[in-house]
Amino acid sequence: MTRKSKSPHLSRFLTWLSVEKGYSPHTVAGYQRDIKEFLAFQGDRPLTELDAKDVRAWVFHLNGRNKANSVARKISALRTFFRYLLRRKVLDVDPVAAVSMPKLGSHIPLFLSVDEVFTLLEEPGAKDQFQHRDRAILELLYSTGMRVAEIVNLDLEQVDFVGGMVRVVGKGNKERLIPVGSQALDAVHHYLDRRASLLAKRRQQGKNVAEQALFLNNRGGRLTTRSIERMVQAYAQRAGMSAPVTPHALRHSFATHLLEMGADLRVVQELLGHASLSTTQKYTHLTVDHLMAVYDKAHPKA
Repeated sequence: MTRKSKSPHLSRFLTWLSVEKGYSPHTVAGYQRDIKEFLAFQGDRPLTELDAKDVRAWVFHLNGRNKANSVARKISALRTFFRYLLRRKVLDVDPVAAVSMPKLGSHIPLFLSVDEVFTLLEEPGAKDQFQHRDRAILELLYSTGMRVAEIVNLDLEQVDFVGGMVRVVGKGNKERLIPVGSQALDAVHHYLDRRASLLAKRRQQGKNVAEQALFLNNRGGRLTTRSIERMVQAYAQRAGMSAPVTPHALRHSFATHLLEMGADLRVVQELLGHASLSTTQKYTHLTVDHLMAVYDKAHPKA
């Protein structure tokens, strides 16, 4: 089996991820990149001849060139690929099954204090070209805890202004309903007039526009995740925040603040769209660490 003959298996696997699993194009592209890297390392060797030693050799090659979490992600992608081939009877043995994942240090997600969030939300002003759009995005990120990709893919029809809800399509094309605060809804309302004006202007110019998309760029197209990441970071820097603030930091802040105010863990799980409760539980550790830090700083006998 030549390297070229491996590609139909990879192509079918990527189609399976997209169609059957409902993964986003960004996620599928990540799987493709990691698996192609492994296949290139193995040269023209047939997939049926590969074993755990070959996978370990690749992992050894990665170590020192990649961070531990990056190596773990690549192994995970490879594991999914070979399990797929095993189920399809392409292979009799999974060469990744005996390969251990690298040990990862505990990661405490960055989150902002309530005061820091409010400062960030107030940052877009009259001097900013997209003041109303950017304020609406920031408010919606914090009010709902949505992923940045979910914000990007959000259509206007998914926002229920009367019921105060937003219908989100998350990972694996799973839908969930999230309540939206009145301030976030007001911010979106204020943005809609600018959105309508932009769409009308671009139509008059004979340009294609993203009619359904809620948040648009200056060309009338759907915003990208990278654009929102740059926007959040720029406002955070302007607000004097030293740590790199991402849209995900607002998602972390949303979950942390809910738990600090006594929200049930399973409710937070539903709002975030986590498949597993264990994924949400990291925020309980976060709140405990935060409480201990406040105690140590404030209590005279600490």
